[in-house]
Amino acid sequence: MATNRISDPPKNLFVTAISAQDGASTIECWELAAPFVVSTDAGVTGAAFVQLGQTGSVSYAVIPPKYNGGLHNAPQVQWVAFTSGEAIISVPGSKEVAYIRGGKDGLIFVADTAKVSVQGHLTQYPGDKETTALQIPTAGGLIPPHKVLHSGPCPSQSGHGRGAALSL
Repeated sequence: MATNRISDPPKNLFVTAISAQDGASTIECWELAAPFVVSTDAGVTGAAFVQLGQTGSVSYAVIPPKYNGGLHNAPQVQWVAFTSGEAIISVPGSKEVAYIRGGKDGLIFVADTAKVSVQGHLTQYPGDKETTALQIPTAGGLIPPHKVLHSGPCPSQSGHGRGAALSL
């Protein structure tokens, strides 16, 4: 029996995206078009959910401490959910940097595949402990409907404090 409900559910999800324009990778803050809905399902009644779209085969990565992933393209269009640790993502030719901490603000979207970006992005894992992440490709390489809010990471991943990645 549910005793608590989210009193003011968020409207939409903000997510930092590594995308591409004119053959160059970019870091952008997106607002997903799909709204949050309040669940009536047993076990999560009153919780807010947002659909991220159809997905492919999910993998779980364990990345060593102080690892430099180098400059690379996304292997496929995918969600990456960092569950622990930290990652620093940058793109050539830009001063924008995304600081990702595993946990509630650890979800990003990555779409700078070799088809759309010449160089890709640089990912570094500076922590003293392993970083873990779920890699979740989208079905058919589809990019979810979204609105670009601005260049650079969303506020919770900008390195300038910890804000919620939700549109209220």
